[in-house]
Amino acid sequence: MIQQRANFDWMLKELADGVPQTRQVVVLSADGLRIARYGGDPDAADRIAAACAGLQSLATAVASEIPDSDGKMNMVIIEVSGGFFYLMAAGKGAYLAVLADAHVDAGLMSNRMRDLVVRIGAHLTSPPRRNGQTV
Repeated sequence: MIQQRANFDWMLKELADGVPQTRQVVVLSADGLRIARYGGDPDAADRIAAACAGLQSLATAVASEIPDSDGKMNMVIIEVSGGFFYLMAAGKGAYLAVLADAHVDAGLMSNRMRDLVVRIGAHLTSPPRRNGQTV
């Protein structure tokens, strides 16, 4: 089960503060529900979480087409005009998403995200839901 959101606040803040140009950090469940966030607008975090559900599903489908892949999505990086979007698997049924400006250090961001997932990944599990209830 997911720990309370407040327990993640300082860790998400640490990631954002440790990588200049970070705008928003969101932890989400595989079905697109926001678990925790740091920075940015709460409504934007909810929209990001919802979009990530589709993105991780798409990435998993693509991964299954790669012959030596285990079919699991590890990380997706999208470069857009004005910035970057990162999505990383962060535990069973949970993901870490980050929005950053165009001048972010991409290598530093990837490393810091991996470090955070290693530190808290075991606590970032989101059990599947059916009809809005945990199964």
